[in-house]
Amino acid sequence: MKALAIDLGGTHATCAIVEDSRILYSRHLDLDSAQGLGSVLPLFTTTLRELLGEASLAARDCAGLAISSCGLVDSVNQKILSSPKKWDDAPSVDFIAWSRREFSLPIKMENDARMALMGERYAGAGRGCNDLAMITLGTGIGTAVMIGGALLHGKHFQAGNQGGHQPLDVNGRTCTCSGIGCAEAEGAGWALPQIAKDWPGFRESALAKEPAVNFEALFRVAAAGDPVATQIQARCLNVWAAAAVGIIHAFDPDVVIFGGGVLKSADLIIPFIQSHVNQHTWSPWGKAQIRAAALGNNAGLLGAIPLLTTA
Repeated sequence: MKALAIDLGGTHATCAIVEDSRILYSRHLDLDSAQGLGSVLPLFTTTLRELLGEASLAARDCAGLAISSCGLVDSVNQKILSSPKKWDDAPSVDFIAWSRREFSLPIKMENDARMALMGERYAGAGRGCNDLAMITLGTGIGTAVMIGGALLHGKHFQAGNQGGHQPLDVNGRTCTCSGIGCAEAEGAGWALPQIAKDWPGFRESALAKEPAVNFEALFRVAAAGDPVATQIQARCLNVWAAAAVGIIHAFDPDVVIFGGGVLKSADLIIPFIQSHVNQHTWSPWGKAQIRAAALGNNAGLLGAIPLLTTA
């Protein structure tokens, strides 16, 4: 089975042709959200048509078009409900009409965290598991949950997606969601520079000399023995582990998959979180397994096939 797929972020997108658990052709696009999503659709049309040409395929050879998007997604009516500070015009875009007009294909849409979870369950670290959750560590902290083989959505399409905004410190930092001490505010990429700046001794640390304070720099400088970087790294690990405990207690998964670029340090992160979960979750049936994502940035694209084949 073949499908067209788009993985849409706030500043970039990837267009692809997917066949079963393989990406046949893909192209990365840098985007300017100030242009509006409506004005970007012609670029998606052109790119997907070019990829079809490279593959010697017609749109009719594909079962449909799947879009993974940041923000709140109505996966029943195929609409982006909200994408704050990214695509302000997204709620007004008629994706069904666009897909029908340009490709004569049915379209299905889903939140990017849920799509990544679907991809990992279909072709990655979640294969064979019907009850699982995913936590993606990056600029923000994205989460998604599957129970009994079905994605959790909720009436307002927020269920299972707000794990990055579970409060972990009632005296903590103010989050972008207006919450206090959310997992994101205490351990996401957007918060890391300020966390580091406020850390005692930061100005004298090797981390302060880095061009940018991000997770790549944090883990590299910590590995070199810098005490401030080591302390901040330990803080982040504990935040992520606490978030996993919250997800496990709330949704009862057998497996929690961690994804994101920081998982290049999976050999350090996964054992730490597994140990924390083993010690601090109440689960008489046993302990949830903590796994590293297997598909990287391709997870959302590879979620296209299971999305299109789900009733």
